[in-house]
Amino acid sequence: MSYNIFLAGVGGQGLVLLSNIIGNACAKADKKAVTGEQHGLSQRSGTVSIHLRIGEDAYSPLIPYGNADLLVSLEAIEALRYIEYLKPDGIIVMNKNIMRPNVETWDLIFKKKQKYLVLDDITQRLKEITNKIAIIDAIQLAKEAGNPLTENVVFLGAISTLKILPIEEKYIRESIAETVPQKALEQNMRAFDLGKKSAYDSLCKLTECKM
Repeated sequence: MSYNIFLAGVGGQGLVLLSNIIGNACAKADKKAVTGEQHGLSQRSGTVSIHLRIGEDAYSPLIPYGNADLLVSLEAIEALRYIEYLKPDGIIVMNKNIMRPNVETWDLIFKKKQKYLVLDDITQRLKEITNKIAIIDAIQLAKEAGNPLTENVVFLGAISTLKILPIEEKYIRESIAETVPQKALEQNMRAFDLGKKSAYDSLCKLTECKM
């Protein structure tokens, strides 16, 4: 059986780099991986989604609806946008950060009773599909790592703890070292470790993790 990861976020968050790191790690581990990408416009906060399938029976790059084992959302609202891909009781690892689309602000101005969607609203809707929802303050952790642009690697560190993820950590670390700019390598490795620590405090209370 393939292991299916759906990556979501908005342009400029480094989703393609995240996918490349995971794909390269799969190659190192001699694991078959196929991906399908959809790019938005970063300057307009356009949505970006990536289907990532790992396993010998992963023939199509696209994950069928209801078949993703893991939904990784670097922006909270995007988790709602793509929730139909997650299998019932699947795992969601979601950013605390909300980057509001222009249409939401438009509605707030012209519909006086309209309210901004908040993190609790998003979480409650997601719980209709699964209770395995881990929220990570990735931007804060990236800042602690010394580079706000490393929030994608924070997520990589978090999901690396999952026992069901079929890639050993050593291959992921090797892939990070080969993929990110060398001048930012130390910061990315620190972001990876902070993501792992965060997962043990949250994600690993919801599902089985590697020790």
